[in-house]
Amino acid sequence: MIVPFEHVLAIASILFVLGLTCSLVRRQLIMILIGVEIMLNAAALALIGASAFWQQIDGQVFVVLLMAITASEVAVALAMVFYLRHRKGTMIADHFNRMHG
Repeated sequence: MIVPFEHVLAIASILFVLGLTCSLVRRQLIMILIGVEIMLNAAALALIGASAFWQQIDGQVFVVLLMAITASEVAVALAMVFYLRHRKGTMIADHFNRMHG
């Protein structure tokens, strides 16, 4: 059974809006990062749907590259969150408004 391209784009756009809402509404750093991950997964889903629709493998190859970049971004972001939690004692994003050493 082949899923229509419009349905794939609808699900990807719903996921993207949910991730954007999670990133903008929440105050905790972990939830903001989860929202960014959901948005990246929505973009990957749209790329896979487009590559299947146009029968080109380029989109799927790009998604594999996107997943590798996303995995490294998660590792770096999680390390930063642990460091900030250790240094400031909180995970509320409003407390990290100054960029100084």
